[in-house]
Formats: sequence, structure tokens, C-alpha cells
Amino acid sequence: MDNAWTVEVLIQGYPGKSKEQGGLGWSTVALARGPGGRVALLDTGRLGARKVLLERLKSQGVTPDDVTDVLITHVHYDHCENWPMFHKARIHAPAKELDWAVAQPDGSPMLPEFALKALAASPRLSRLAEGPTGLPGIACFEAPGHSPHHLVFVLDGAPTTIFSADVAKNRAELATARADISLDPAVHAASIARLLEAWRARPGTVLLVGHDVPMVLDEAGRPKPLAMQRNAVDAWLGATLEEVTRFPLS
Repeated sequence: MDNAWTVEVLIQGYPGKSKEQGGLGWSTVALARGPGGRVALLDTGRLGARKVLLERLKSQGVTPDDVTDVLITHVHYDHCENWPMFHKARIHAPAKELDWAVAQPDGSPMLPEFALKALAASPRLSRLAEGPTGLPGIACFEAPGHSPHHLVFVLDGAPTTIFSADVAKNRAELATARADISLDPAVHAASIARLLEAWRARPGTVLLVGHDVPMVLDEAGRPKPLAMQRNAVDAWLGATLEEVTRFPLS
């Protein structure tokens, strides 16, 4: 396939919240390599993931300046906050969503207003709508509900990859067609149904959701995880730095 992309997860998403801190914002970030030597990042993660993101890129032999394209599914902080790291990349973002976000008052939940205002003014911004992205082998479709104009990216390859972020953030939301963060449950359910239809249409397609591990559909048409959760939290709860308590989150 001339327009084929290979996709691998750089940062694994996690389906959880903290009672004291609210949303963790631990979202999936993926690296895609495609035709003509293009190197794309699928979402960018939150500011707190920046060091890990740099380390994971380095492990793949990629520097931030090697990234030619950044594709953003939606403008919540944990999916777009690190776009300024990629100084030479074209930043592809949902146009209607960005317009909506910059019109909201400062301090609105989930929206990193300074990063979004800078993106809206950037000459490197590519404003996306449903359909072709301008990148060979990558199309997108709108799937609102979690956010007003959330996009899903479909990347040609062997296998096809669907990067759906927070349309259905985890396997529970895929199974129930319900989401715990939704602007409109009915609209959101229709978007999840559209995502599932696109996933089923190409057997073997890998689905990358925003807050879980990669999945494929098994022979019975059920989501099958392709990896184990590897997240853990190290905490300093004692009197010395040497006393580290690890809480596995698998």
C-alpha cells in the first residue's frame, strides 16, 4: 500500500480518576510513520507527560523536530497540551472544535486556554473537517458527544488503525455505548455506534482509544485487548526518599 502507515503506542492511556485530583488525564499518544518519510503524532498528551513523551520518542529514534505532523482529535488538555513541542510540524486540529473552545471564557473545565489561543493563531495550523485530512492515507470523521466536534482518525495500513481517543474512552464505554463525560448522551451514543460500525467494517483493524490499551475485535465481535495495563504510581509516604511505595494500576 503506497499510503500505508505503521502505528505504535508511545504512551498508554489509563481509564481512571482520582477522588482527590479528579481526572488523571492519562491519555493515549501514538506515533505513526507513513509515506514520504512522514512522522506523525496522534494526540500529544498533557503537560505532565512531556518528559515521558520525549523519552519514548527518543527510544524510537525520533526527535520533536523530526515530527512532520500532529493530529489532534479534540481540544481537551490531556490530548493537545503538548503541541508546542513540535516546532516544525503541521498541527492538524478540528476547526469547529477549536473555534468553539477559544470562544469559551478562561477557566473553563478541560480547556487549556493559552495553548488553544496560541494554536488558533499559529501559521502551522491545519483546520480539519470530516473527510480527507490532506495527509495521504489518513481520513477523519466527526464523532461528537464527549466534545462538540471530536474527530476520529482512520489510517490506512496493514492493519488499518483507528485512533478514536475519547469517543469511547475505554472498553466499558465501548461495550455499553455510554460515557461518563458527555455533552449529550444521545448524540454520544450515536457517535459510539458510528465508531463501532467503522471498526467492524475492516476486519483486523486496531482501535486505539483514549484511556485504555489497543484493541481488536475477536471472532465473536467483542473487543480484545492487545496489551496489559502497565501503569503504576510511586509514592513517598515515609520519612526518607528511599522509602518508595509502589501502587500497581494494572
